[in-house]
Amino acid sequence: MNTSKKSYTKTTFPDLMDNKKKIFILITALALLIGLSLLSLCVGAVNIPIATIIKIIFTRDVSSGLGQIFLYVRLPRTIAAILTGTALCISGTVLQTVLNNPMCSPGIIGVNAGAGLFMIITVAFFPAASFLASAAAFAGALFAVIIVWLLASKTGASKLAIVLAGIAVSSLLTAFTDIVITLVPDAKINRIDFLIGNLSGVTMANITFAFPYIIVGVLTVFILSFDINVLALGDRAASSLGLRTSLIRGILLITAAMLAGSAISLGGLIGFVGLIMPNVSKMLIGHDHRFLMPLSAILGAAFCLGCDILSRVLFAPFEIPVGIIMSLIGAPFFIYLILSKKRRAVFD
Repeated sequence: MNTSKKSYTKTTFPDLMDNKKKIFILITALALLIGLSLLSLCVGAVNIPIATIIKIIFTRDVSSGLGQIFLYVRLPRTIAAILTGTALCISGTVLQTVLNNPMCSPGIIGVNAGAGLFMIITVAFFPAASFLASAAAFAGALFAVIIVWLLASKTGASKLAIVLAGIAVSSLLTAFTDIVITLVPDAKINRIDFLIGNLSGVTMANITFAFPYIIVGVLTVFILSFDINVLALGDRAASSLGLRTSLIRGILLITAAMLAGSAISLGGLIGFVGLIMPNVSKMLIGHDHRFLMPLSAILGAAFCLGCDILSRVLFAPFEIPVGIIMSLIGAPFFIYLILSKKRRAVFD
């Protein structure tokens, strides 16, 4: 009797069994993120015991040296790493689905080039307003995607048209960036920091600016997760099911740009998060975006946090930019994913 009941459950409710497994994976990933968040608050050139952190939070006493390190360095840096990883990973997941290409990342549709150009222009020609560099990076990312979308719309906004328009716009904006650097050589220093990616100088002001856009972007993607599942079936199938593919694709592209631009405004061009972690999430949980998006967000945040922790402790008391750590870890891991049988299955 028990055997038949178990068999009946498995054959009749396969999605329910799969969902339980997916929920377990999500909870495990969330526990990892929480653990890394606590570790991020504690470790660095100066270690802060967790008991001291709890005391600082409850007493609100930040007059001590450890209190100031916690409030002005560790806390904003930890929050920025979580927001950056979440935004880049969600953005990458959306782009890979919308463009039907697991190799897609925010850079392919001109986000990086647009953000870099606007940031360099601000620093080079408006040095007194250099504090607006983060806002300029965000505006540049959104500007690039709008241009790409307008160009692609002329040919029906197909996936190929978007990619080709992105490549063209990215090349054009990069050329303008090189012109600015040629005219104002001092701007090259800022561009190098921007290209490497670094979270060490993030302040609560930067976070306050980027936070609303990241939240709106994440909520938009979560709300449209079912439509993304339909869009992943292909344009013809999605249209036959009544989905307005061009409209949904446009909303998702702008949302992906908003997320990536907000992340770039915090830490510069931090690489590999939006490329690798969406694919890892697919391997772990499948292609149902109702589960894939939350897992991508959690794993992206965890990966960014882990790399930032390593950037602080490997050569303490000296630090290296988090972008370097991500490249050292991300590049070999991505090569492994490409060569593995599971990875090939995802590409196919």
